[in-house]
Amino acid sequence: MTPKSVAVAGATGVVGRQMLHVLEERDFPVKSIKLLASERSRGTTMRFRGEEIPVEVLGDDSFKGVDIALFSAGGGTSKQYAPIAAQSDCIVVDNSSAWRMDPTVPLVVPEVNPQDIKNHRGIIANPNCSTIQMVVVLKPLHDAARVTRVIVSTYQAVSGAGSAALKELEDQTRAILEGRTPECKIFPHQIAFNCIPQIPQSDAFLANGYTSEEMKMVQETKKIMGDENIMVTATTVRVPVHTGHSESVNIETERKLTVEEARRLLASAPGVVLEDDPATQHYPLASRAAGSGATFVGRIREDLSHPRGLALWVVSDNLLKGAAYNAVQIAEYL
Repeated sequence: MTPKSVAVAGATGVVGRQMLHVLEERDFPVKSIKLLASERSRGTTMRFRGEEIPVEVLGDDSFKGVDIALFSAGGGTSKQYAPIAAQSDCIVVDNSSAWRMDPTVPLVVPEVNPQDIKNHRGIIANPNCSTIQMVVVLKPLHDAARVTRVIVSTYQAVSGAGSAALKELEDQTRAILEGRTPECKIFPHQIAFNCIPQIPQSDAFLANGYTSEEMKMVQETKKIMGDENIMVTATTVRVPVHTGHSESVNIETERKLTVEEARRLLASAPGVVLEDDPATQHYPLASRAAGSGATFVGRIREDLSHPRGLALWVVSDNLLKGAAYNAVQIAEYL
């Protein structure tokens, strides 16, 4: 690959730091790198390939001479600066929800729809972390038997809400163990030793009773899979896990898939690791998925309530495959 000038917008955040890590780990051909963040990060440095790189304040002139920009700075920032970057002939891979459902912007998971990358007009959207790991598993099953319906319940790690949320989990856990009353600043309820069926934590529920996170999974799945007829319903839950989203996924297919066929398809699918040996208690765990760019699947079994149904357990690192790793994969395709 030809060396590229790269920028990371939101470099000091949880996902931005992972983007730097993945660029380095995968030996991405970086000719030069800009680390961009808000004013409060002015004067700080970050380490990349053994060098201390100064963090610059994100501005209108930040993308001159930059080939690829990885954005993880929030939807408002992406709405403001992604078009400016694109006008500077810089291709943006955006991790926020700002552009995902824009019909002119490809929404890409490289294992599923890499062909859509070529349709970009300067901006490519990185899907929601929960959607990414699910569609990586759905793709080989859909190609073989056409998935017609998906029922998914997520168990989402606290790191998906950022570093302040992680600190809140740690502080609350310590307080409870020491017999003190936990404080809630980031989440609407106690997250330590609890589950909260509301993601994102700051949003009101929509008129249909779903959260915006749940509707993202519904809409993004259809767009990425290229099939508006797939029926999807989701319940998304925050759980007191540091890193790694887990999902219970129930699918119905047009043609019946046996458990054995599904295992064969998933065992050879790109980006998927099959861990499915219940006899030895070997199945995907968030603790084991953390730090990996793969998507893990197991607990594959027939749905007793439907003749063409399968139940699966899907786990992935939400900061890697769910965000930074997927974004760098897109950049590699570029």
